[in-house]
Amino acid sequence: MLIAGFGGRFSRQDYRGIYDFWVEFFAHLDRIPGTKGQTTYGVCCNFDGKGGFDYIAGIEVSSRDDLPDTYRSIEIEPRQYAVFVHDGWPDILPQSHLYILDTWLPQSGYKRVMEAPIFERYSEDFIPKDHTGNVEIWLPITQ
Repeated sequence: MLIAGFGGRFSRQDYRGIYDFWVEFFAHLDRIPGTKGQTTYGVCCNFDGKGGFDYIAGIEVSSRDDLPDTYRSIEIEPRQYAVFVHDGWPDILPQSHLYILDTWLPQSGYKRVMEAPIFERYSEDFIPKDHTGNVEIWLPITQ
């Protein structure tokens, strides 16, 4: 799956600018070339082992060929994932991520695949202000 959109560099301690990328992304959504469907994604990738990561607010696209230079993209390879449904407002997503990584994962018997992205999958009917649709958090795992 190839995801393209807007993003930047963040840390576990400071992720305040992520919302701004979603605002910019939704303002350009109808102009992103080669989109596939309406499902959107928030992708955490390029982890540095110290809490730093890149975040991309994006949508699946067919190719990088026609993307403007202002877009970021990442390819998500097929692998085993643990999938969690986030039940709550989008602004508490970081707490769900922290619970999954700091509580569930150590107790699960699985290991996180560090070189693979963690991503949020937002359903096509997701409207944050109306609290409709759902959000899934996909964590790459191995035994």
